[in-house]
Amino acid sequence: MSAIAPQIWARLSVEGLQGNALRGCLAVPDVTDRLLAGIDAAGRRHLLILLNPTDADFHDSQSRGIGVITQELAIPDHAPGRYLDITCLDISGYETFNLIGGELATQLSGSEESASQVVSRVLAKWRRFWGQAPRHLLSREEQLGLFAELWFLRVWLIPMVGLSEAVQRWRGPFGSRHDFEWAGKSVEVKATSSVHERVHRIHGLDQLLPPEAGVLLIFSQRLREEAGATNSLPNLVASCREQLAGEAHSLSQFEDALIQVGYSDADADEYSQLRLRVVEEGLYQVQADFPRLTKSELCDGLLPGVRDVNYEIILDGFAHLCIARLPEQATMW
Repeated sequence: MSAIAPQIWARLSVEGLQGNALRGCLAVPDVTDRLLAGIDAAGRRHLLILLNPTDADFHDSQSRGIGVITQELAIPDHAPGRYLDITCLDISGYETFNLIGGELATQLSGSEESASQVVSRVLAKWRRFWGQAPRHLLSREEQLGLFAELWFLRVWLIPMVGLSEAVQRWRGPFGSRHDFEWAGKSVEVKATSSVHERVHRIHGLDQLLPPEAGVLLIFSQRLREEAGATNSLPNLVASCREQLAGEAHSLSQFEDALIQVGYSDADADEYSQLRLRVVEEGLYQVQADFPRLTKSELCDGLLPGVRDVNYEIILDGFAHLCIARLPEQATMW
């Protein structure tokens, strides 16, 4: 995701500003010319969007640390007129404000939506983020799992079914049993960094149950941590966003899914330290001889007092169940 660079704010001086006067410059110049970064006489930071004559006024007092109003402004070196003015009210929120600015710039670029529609959607997303439980860093296992899900989404699914349909099928972050689900089929994504074996942890006796009257596929990916590797979780997130940039609704769904799994751009530097190389991957069909445990296969069910079971499977001896090792070999979409 784009963000407003610190040097943008460094260019803006409060010297000579009085009253409600603002000084501004392009916020993310390599993305759009529709968004200005501004500063007022008190040193407060603003994001400014010039409205069209037909755009309605827009106000928002629901977003924590941010105020949104519509007002007439005359900004030196920029067109005078009616601006949608987003003000950062909390200096501790500058980092988040820069991220919001970057997302606004991305969504405004090439969009035919009104500024108020874009701002309303972006701020609603950030309100959902702030409403989550206190953020924690994803564990290494969680990072590998999310990387594999995003890789499957971007490299395997989007080329086959298109942007909108692919994002709609990513249901795991919202509590569905499998990571990707659609009519008659599900895909469970598994990642491992095991050096010698394709070993995956299975959570519960239901995880490898196919959907009713449907087919369950396992996308298995083996990753290797290498300091010189070009892949990382933040890079893959950015690549997905770039693909979705022209699909506002799909991008919003994608961002919602990232929020649900606990991914935050504020932690991107930390996650970038895990550099990954894709060693091998494959799509497996779960059928009678697939290695798994289910309740029906335990004759007497779980023992009294045992609520659930986690276990590991090794797929190295089940090559005959692999239906595709490359995206173009997969036909079950």
